[in-house]
Amino acid sequence: MKKILIVDDAKLMRNIIKQTLLEDQEYAIFEANNGMDAVESYKTNQPDLVTMDVTMEHKNGLDATRDILSFDQHAKIIIVTSLGQEKLIEDCIKAGVKDFILKPFTKEHIRKTVSRVLQLN
Repeated sequence: MKKILIVDDAKLMRNIIKQTLLEDQEYAIFEANNGMDAVESYKTNQPDLVTMDVTMEHKNGLDATRDILSFDQHAKIIIVTSLGQEKLIEDCIKAGVKDFILKPFTKEHIRKTVSRVLQLN
């Protein structure tokens, strides 16, 4: 079973992503509500994929992404962020994220993006 870490400071957003992914697949889901917890959860749970919000307290998604990739250069991270944050998206891609999803998103877009990134080597 694939393991996914969902990182977002908004519980509602974590729930939406979680429920969307569980509609047609079985995953072990882990959650974190800030970048610091995301890095710790990644080290503990070693998920196959991370969905990472960018704007969070304690440690933003870009810094958490960099920390995770310094620990595991093969980490599969998808940034989930709002329109208007193009510079952050660019910085995240340079840091090594595999893809990004813009809010607002469709459930189908989340499922397709997660499925595609999970298949990457």
